[in-house]
Amino acid sequence: MIEWIQGELKHSPEILLFLSLAIGFWIGKFQFGKFQLGGVAGSLLAAVVLSLIGVPVDNGVKAILFALFIYAVGFESGPQFFKSLGPKSLKEILLAVFMAVCGLATVLIMAKIFQLDKGMAAGLAAGGMTQSAIIGTAGDAISRLDLPAAEIQRLQANVAIGYAVTYIFGSLGAIIICASIVPKFMGRGIRDDALKAQAEQLKGAFQLAPGQELAMPEIVGRIYRVQQASGQTISELQSKIPNITIERVKRGTQFIDSSLETKLETDDIILVIGRRSSVVSIAQHIGTELESSEGMEIVMSTTDMILRNSKYINRTLGDVRANTPEYLKHGIYVLGIKRNNESVPMDDNTVLHKGDVITVYGTKNDLDRMVKEGGRAISQSIKTDWVFHGIGLVVGLLIGLIVIRISNMPLTLGAGGGALLSGLFFGWLHSRNQVRGNMPLAASQLLKDLGLAGFVAAVGLQSGLQAFQTIKQSGLSLFLIGVVVTVVPLILSMLFARYVLRYDNVAVMAGALSGARSANPAFGVVLDKAGNSIPTVPFAITYALANVFLTLLGPLIVGLA
Repeated sequence: MIEWIQGELKHSPEILLFLSLAIGFWIGKFQFGKFQLGGVAGSLLAAVVLSLIGVPVDNGVKAILFALFIYAVGFESGPQFFKSLGPKSLKEILLAVFMAVCGLATVLIMAKIFQLDKGMAAGLAAGGMTQSAIIGTAGDAISRLDLPAAEIQRLQANVAIGYAVTYIFGSLGAIIICASIVPKFMGRGIRDDALKAQAEQLKGAFQLAPGQELAMPEIVGRIYRVQQASGQTISELQSKIPNITIERVKRGTQFIDSSLETKLETDDIILVIGRRSSVVSIAQHIGTELESSEGMEIVMSTTDMILRNSKYINRTLGDVRANTPEYLKHGIYVLGIKRNNESVPMDDNTVLHKGDVITVYGTKNDLDRMVKEGGRAISQSIKTDWVFHGIGLVVGLLIGLIVIRISNMPLTLGAGGGALLSGLFFGWLHSRNQVRGNMPLAASQLLKDLGLAGFVAAVGLQSGLQAFQTIKQSGLSLFLIGVVVTVVPLILSMLFARYVLRYDNVAVMAGALSGARSANPAFGVVLDKAGNSIPTVPFAITYALANVFLTLLGPLIVGLA
């Protein structure tokens, strides 16, 4: 029966991959007190169990899934990442160095105490610190030792065995520490601190998730019956209170022109649209408010416009408001301004720059007029620009192929590191010209969810069976040594980050810690708990550095163990 199942599944191993995802996300929903495993860790555990069937997943599938995940993460964080480079990133650099040194010291001490050979020690580092590149660098260093061919082959095999036994807990342990222990240690939740950091970035602006809306919107519309305003022109009435527009006038059963020169009469019904406080205040100058009136409905829209007209560039917002003709301003309400994906204060002293993204609200005719005058509208398409992102992924994977040799020691970012760097760069390019590179939020989330969970499931299907077999032969000693190699550097780095580097935001610290350990599954769980992209920038910096520093551990362990 088992042989028949194996034979059938070998023709379609992707069945086990998606079964791992389904079971894993189901397991991940269960809560034990305040602890919840989550879909990523659940997928890893499910895949380890299913690996007993003995049907592996191709390495190419694993590489594609992780590349999609890490590219989407980089794309989302590109603008903020490049802005953060410089003296501000010194803490992330020090954390990545400290993590690598702690990992090296822990492996060497455990190898000395338990008399592990060079191959097994390097394998413990590769699996316990989830840096697969160590297998390659350590294997290459072993091949250069002055030893018999049979001994070199044995040591290289031990690298793979040590990796297989320890990788599972290397991933799971990092998830537990970064996503559960760090918040308990700091006494705050990842989500709470992520929202706090996001609020600081947005400078008080709201960022609503899909399906959300404010209970008290900033722009409102109300219907009034004209009494006190009888005899006044629309221009005179609008001048009494700023930030309002009379969009529609009904006299009896007929709709009449609502130009600035139109004179209002008693019992006219008018639709007033504007900022909430202004619409409420203007009531005393008009008359009685009505609940509804037939034909007074009007559709309003919101659009983002890239500022390009040199007539408005390098002028203050107050200057533009004061010196723009009324016919151009009519019915236009600016809801927000973003520069490099960061909110800009909307006060009179704010200077407008070329490329600023201005969010405006109004009727279609009013918005079309403003876009024609000011720049170019950003399309709100639900389609992903796969020309742009396909090129981005190709560039990232090509970067991952680059190998630099230092004293015969190969250094490479690999597919994951290359895709991350490319995602960051293409995300930055998109922020500079948002007409190209569209990726809706839902599409980005799918790439991240499927990419990460699929990647760890593929790892579990590949490594789980070998890990079980090795543990059966050697007992739990090797596994427990791997636990120490996973836990000790993370705990020491957590203390270093808190008390020496003075990290005070849980989401930022957890992101930096997972990146410094090259712990992609842990980062995925941290990102999921954060609910926004706040952990991504510190992760991106420490992850890029960790790919270099941790990869260097292979030849160092071979030379020192």
